[in-house]
Amino acid sequence: MVREKVTVSTRTLQWKCVESRVDNKRLCYGRFILSPLIKGQADTIGIAMRRALLGEIEGTCITRAKSEKIPHEYSTIVGIQESVHEILMNLKEIVLRSNLYGTCDAFICARGPGYVTAQDIISPPSVEIVDNTQHIARLTEPIDLCIGLQIERNHGYSIKRPNNFQDGSYPIDAVFMPVRNANHSIHSYGNGNERQEILFLEIWTNGSLTPKEALHEASRNLIDLFIPFLHAEEETLHLESNRHKGTLLPLTFHDRLVKLRKNKKEIELKYLFIDQLELPPRIYNYLKRCNIHTLLDLLNKSQKDLMKIEDFGIEDVKQLLGILEKHFTID
Repeated sequence: MVREKVTVSTRTLQWKCVESRVDNKRLCYGRFILSPLIKGQADTIGIAMRRALLGEIEGTCITRAKSEKIPHEYSTIVGIQESVHEILMNLKEIVLRSNLYGTCDAFICARGPGYVTAQDIISPPSVEIVDNTQHIARLTEPIDLCIGLQIERNHGYSIKRPNNFQDGSYPIDAVFMPVRNANHSIHSYGNGNERQEILFLEIWTNGSLTPKEALHEASRNLIDLFIPFLHAEEETLHLESNRHKGTLLPLTFHDRLVKLRKNKKEIELKYLFIDQLELPPRIYNYLKRCNIHTLLDLLNKSQKDLMKIEDFGIEDVKQLLGILEKHFTID
C-alpha cells in the first residue's frame, strides 16, 4: 500500500493504492483513492485523469513487417499453418516495453518445424518483450521464417493506409495505449454544506507498465499541458548561451537560471522533460543514461560535463544547442 500527502490550503490531500494485482503478464490492475476533496473536485480530477490515462500515455508497438518471400498480405506460405494476415495480427498483439525515442528495427529468424513466439524476436536492448510466450506462427515443415520488424513508440492509434504498402513491407495497425481501461467513481460524505468527496481510480494496463506507473505518467502529462497557463501571455522563455567568434563556450545558462529561480520559475523547468525536445535517439539515450531527465537537469550541465559522456562529441553538443534554439528564443 502506497500513501502520499500534499497540503492544499488547510486540507491535506492523501492518495494511496488500495488494491494491486497482476492477473497475468498482459493484464495488471490497480485501484487508487484521493481524498479529502471538496464537492465537485473529484469529478473534475477523475474525468481529466481518465482521458490522460487512455490518450496521453505512450506505448511501444510493432508497426511494420517485411519479408521478401511474402507476395501479398492475404497469401499463404507452404509450411506455415497461419496465413500472412494471421501472422500480422499476431504481431499486432505483441506487448513491448521500451524507453525508445522514435523507431527502431528488429527481426525474427526461426527454423521449423515448431512454434514461433515472441521470444524469437531479436530487438535492441532498449526494447523489452513483456510476454515471451505470445504466439506468432507455427512452422509445420523444416523451413526458415525471416521477418524484419519496425518498432515504434507513440501514443493513441496508428491505422494502416493502402498507400503505406511497399514491396514486401506491410504496415500493422497499432494500439499504442498501454492502459486498457480506466474508471473513476466518487464517494461523498459529510453533513450539510461541508460535504467532502473521495475519488476512486481503477486502472487496467497491458503489463508494459504498472497501474502506478501509468498514474504517474498521466499526472505528469497533465502538468505539462497546464504549465503554459502559468506563463504571462506575452512571455517567452529566453535561454542564454555564450558564443565567441563561432566557438562554442561552456553551456551553463547559469545567469538565466538565477533569474528564473528569483522569479520562482524553477519548477517550470523541472517539469519540462527532454522527451519534449524532439531529440535524436542517440543524444536522447546518452542524456537519459546520465540521469538527465528535465530541462533543468540539462541546463545545469556545462559543455565540459557533457563532453565527459562516453562517445558524446562536440558535434553532439552543437546539435543539442541547435535544438534548444529551435524550441526557445536564445539571446
